[in-house]
Amino acid sequence: MLADDQTSTEPLLIRIAEKRDVAAIVALFAADAVGGHGDTTEAEAAGAYLAAFERISRSPNDTLYVAELHGSVVGTFQTTLIPGMPGRGRTSFQIEAVQTRQDLRGQGIGASMIRHAVEKARACDARLVQLMSNETRKRAHGFYERLGFAKSHVGFKMKLK
Repeated sequence: MLADDQTSTEPLLIRIAEKRDVAAIVALFAADAVGGHGDTTEAEAAGAYLAAFERISRSPNDTLYVAELHGSVVGTFQTTLIPGMPGRGRTSFQIEAVQTRQDLRGQGIGASMIRHAVEKARACDARLVQLMSNETRKRAHGFYERLGFAKSHVGFKMKLK
């Protein structure tokens, strides 16, 4: 369901991604200049994306979602259940790769996707929901804070390739 301020009369559908969605998902990432992940819609990269989709689909702890509006993929996100020892052995829930089509940002799609993910985390009895956002995405930080997330940790990454 779209946010209250969404003007479309057609409801937003959030569903588990299918193989047929891979090209649309990749296009969302390739259009993101801030991410810096080197994503591309070039044909020679298609095999790598399809292989990644297959790995995610086979994983019992990972789920790739799309948000669909008027029959088109307009957003995506991935979730991962992380079993752990902290919190008396309860599971954490990671949200990754949140992306809304650039021309549709600010219309409630991202908020609907995050709310969907949080409900999935509750259904899994997760102890917390966590996500990371590029340090330069100040508007996204405010968006996540409005949805109830709090800045609590400093993240570190080490690129291996």
